[in-house]
Amino acid sequence: MFLKPGYRVPVSQLIRGINLQSGNDACMAMAEYVAGDEANFVKLMNNNVQRLGLKNTHFLTVHGLDADGQYSSAHDMALIGQALIRDVPEEYAIYKEKEFTFNKIRQLNRNGVFWDKSLNIDDIKTGHTAAAGYNLVASATEGNMRFISVVLGGHSSKGRDPESEKLLTWGFRFFKTVKPSEGGVEFASQPFWFANTDQVKLGIENDLYLTIPRGRMKDLKASYTLNNTELQAPLAKNQVVSTINLQLDNKIIEQRPLVVLKKVDEGGFFSNILDYIKLFFQRWFG
Repeated sequence: MFLKPGYRVPVSQLIRGINLQSGNDACMAMAEYVAGDEANFVKLMNNNVQRLGLKNTHFLTVHGLDADGQYSSAHDMALIGQALIRDVPEEYAIYKEKEFTFNKIRQLNRNGVFWDKSLNIDDIKTGHTAAAGYNLVASATEGNMRFISVVLGGHSSKGRDPESEKLLTWGFRFFKTVKPSEGGVEFASQPFWFANTDQVKLGIENDLYLTIPRGRMKDLKASYTLNNTELQAPLAKNQVVSTINLQLDNKIIEQRPLVVLKKVDEGGFFSNILDYIKLFFQRWFG
């Protein structure tokens, strides 16, 4: 951003200086503003590494320039991009901006694939150091489907762009986002005890979307095992009773809590006595 000592810069402009201009000076200024100094901000960064469950990332600098012991992976960078889009959409909206002018210096968004009209790119971030090469984390959407691509170690800024485009194009061509289950709709029912009903309806709280290879919807399998095999009243709406496992090729690809779709109250005295007798004999004779 070509900041100078003594400048007073709004946070909104620092964010753009970081995201759109890759400003190392903006990163340092923001770190000092938020955490007091760069070392404390790096601690916050590594706290988020733990929060996001990243297995191959450790930060030592606020700007990403080379440092012994600082590292990351393509997979972790994709997860960071995913968290950015999911957790702070208001800030991610800034990444779509094509240019930023500060101190009368106009700079364009550095993401080369952002200008590709064949893909609906909404950007994430470029990066370059002598040791890491030219890197790009990019994101694009098509309908209700989003893909994130990561290219690391490119030999030039021009080289990383077509590789990113290839990955994203391949994803949209060979994968599809499907909705195998709707939120609030009965997925299964189970016998119920000591309630004003014999069966309880179970499902997921929100719509479930999965991105899978095209044509594989019919191969999806769902299974669950109740946390307690004897469901007993009362149960609150959306109370979790199990986990749905979605499998493809015998591999779990998604898990969702299985919940009670409607509140179940305790039954009356006589119905409870009858259920007690039935349950006693069921336990005894199987």
